[in-house]
Amino acid sequence: MIATVLLVTHIAAGSVALVAALVALVTAKGGRIHVLAGRVYAIGMTLIFLTAIPLAIFGASIFLLLIAIFSFYLVFAGWRFARNRSRRPQPVDWLAAAIMGLTGLGMWVYAGVLATTGGGNWVTLVAFGFIAVALSVADGLFFNQGRGTRRRPAPHLRIQRHLTNMMAGTIATVTAVMVVNVSMDPVWVPWLLPTIVITPLIVWWNVRTARQARPSTSSG
Repeated sequence: MIATVLLVTHIAAGSVALVAALVALVTAKGGRIHVLAGRVYAIGMTLIFLTAIPLAIFGASIFLLLIAIFSFYLVFAGWRFARNRSRRPQPVDWLAAAIMGLTGLGMWVYAGVLATTGGGNWVTLVAFGFIAVALSVADGLFFNQGRGTRRRPAPHLRIQRHLTNMMAGTIATVTAVMVVNVSMDPVWVPWLLPTIVITPLIVWWNVRTARQARPSTSSG
């Protein structure tokens, strides 16, 4: 009964998060609708995380547990970058980035286990492990620029980190929908296809943000 309630809540939260993500993507950045959609998305993804953890434990699925932590960090970090206009890292930011990095390393370890036991999703964990470590390092470097008495990172860098993490979180949401509804061979294809398709958009968005900010990068 508990598992059923968790699953229904998990699916409902995922549906709401997906719609909210799409609204946030197509509305003016920083506008009222965009901000509201972002909040709804963050709440939906938090519910997904809170229900995914016990579901993974009940199902004894290390794979899903790692994916749940990985996906939640993306949204949590994206939300923190949106809120933290001072660009000064807090202990929770460092802790979250460290957990993300360790999750990436855990993905590589478990990928080795799956590879030796015939589990096809070892490819998924290798790829997501690289993403987890890369984002952890990138976010950590941003935090390092803003700690102590050092000069704070340029404002547009905060926006880039926000966009990167939120878009990556959107990829995670789309991936979940695709994995549930689409069957492909090999098994890792639906897990990685959204990442392959949407990542170039993240790169383009970061380049665009950097170009738009060039005249004002000297601001503190």
